[in-house]
Amino acid sequence: MKAMDFLIIGSGAAGLATALGLTRFGRVAVLSKDQGQDSATLWAQGGMAAVMKDTDSIAAHIQDTLNAGAGLCHPQVVRQVVEHGAAAARSLIAWGVPFTHDEQGDFHLTREGGHSARRILHTADATGRAIEETLLQRVREHPAIFLGEGHFAIDLWVEDGICRGAMVLTPENDQIERWSARTVILATGGAGQVYLHTSNPPVATGDGIAMAYRAGAEVANMEFMQFHPTTLYHPGSTPFLLSEALRGEGAKLRLPDGSTFLERYDPRAELAPRDIVARAIDAEMKRHGLDYVLLDISHQPAAMIQAHFPTIAARCLELGLDITREPIPVVPAAHYTCGGVVVDGHGRSTLAGLYAAGEAACTGLHGANRLASNSLLECITTAAAIVADLQSSGSPEPASFSPPPPPHRATAVPTDTLQRLRNKVQTTMWAAVGIVRQDAQLQEARKQLEGIGAELRNLAETSQGVRAFHELRNLQQTALLITQSAIARRESRGCHYNEDHPQRASQALDTIMQRDWPAPRQRPIPPAA
Repeated sequence: MKAMDFLIIGSGAAGLATALGLTRFGRVAVLSKDQGQDSATLWAQGGMAAVMKDTDSIAAHIQDTLNAGAGLCHPQVVRQVVEHGAAAARSLIAWGVPFTHDEQGDFHLTREGGHSARRILHTADATGRAIEETLLQRVREHPAIFLGEGHFAIDLWVEDGICRGAMVLTPENDQIERWSARTVILATGGAGQVYLHTSNPPVATGDGIAMAYRAGAEVANMEFMQFHPTTLYHPGSTPFLLSEALRGEGAKLRLPDGSTFLERYDPRAELAPRDIVARAIDAEMKRHGLDYVLLDISHQPAAMIQAHFPTIAARCLELGLDITREPIPVVPAAHYTCGGVVVDGHGRSTLAGLYAAGEAACTGLHGANRLASNSLLECITTAAAIVADLQSSGSPEPASFSPPPPPHRATAVPTDTLQRLRNKVQTTMWAAVGIVRQDAQLQEARKQLEGIGAELRNLAETSQGVRAFHELRNLQQTALLITQSAIARRESRGCHYNEDHPQRASQALDTIMQRDWPAPRQRPIPPAA
């Protein structure tokens, strides 16, 4: 058994920032199921939204966030996060993140869909990589932090109604160990891998959300999966996101004949929020029988494109596409999990001893649709809130315990069966619980996912030491949460669009699920103070 003061599960921006803040108060373990840098943060291109200039305002950023969230944002949370944007930027700068500056030496701020002003701090078009690598280097160097790479937390350990730690699949002979902690922080990221097409890294399998649900914590608004409008369409290659900042800098979406179409769906055209743009692309692809549409920034100066989007330009060129001279084929893909583990303004979940931050959490900031580049902001502000809360309130002492029995080891790894079931989860979700939904398809998807769950229970005894089994268990659990929440929402709002219920309801309700409830519950969002 391993014992730490703070156990952080996940090594993206939220987990690393929390770890660095907690070192003043005790020993910290950060667990990463792959290498430390393997997180959605590393893949983030656009940047972090923050009000940094007098030409912008807190009020404008708040209003943009509320508009994108389609009436489901929690206003007090939005204000709290946005007001701490500059402080979050200062923290990252102090840690050494090299944000891009303009010729005058000021921060270069870009603009993305849904924003009324330029307020996106960025490091060229690889902001997430800059943040991840900077924070990870500091974590590796800190003597009070243990970085456990290749350590996969498979379940939370709960005693007396308090989260006391986690069961961890270690890289040493695939053994399962019990790790205890005074406080556990989930920072495991989102669940894009439940879908067949996603911009997310392979590690995004909904682990923290599924673990928290199984442990008895509330999760909320899982039906709101944001689909990024523009991922590179290049069959056989690794998924690659094409930043919304391209459209912020003038890129146009076009049909194969060169005509634009977004203006027919929203007066903001290319700068409309992601859910509107993704549905418009989906509709045009279905209408014309297309495999993709085109994203075109070739009318802008080549020097500007290369300066602002060097990573995108280089990756496309590797595949034979020159973005300075030709349009790029793109398709929508699952991108961001707007729901997650319910937490309050301090990052505390409804399960004592358990906190959550980043994409694994549902703070109320994103509502029904995340505003671009608010996610990295949320990671850093929630990390700071967790650190402040633990500093002021302390945390539960570890419980006494009896060592767990030796786990069953896998007698045979059913790789073909696990891959078949994983593909079935992903194809079911893409076909029935994707950008556009219908009641009958949602009900059929639930049946399919419940059947997959039954098959997994039959495999459990012989698969405890198999990472692929636990990832699949989390994928199935999270996919079912998304589907059940989508069935419960009898309206269309933000990322959730149901053709059988196309209108938005008059009252904004969160969809809440908890392990011991027979069905999802809905409750009004907290009013503004």
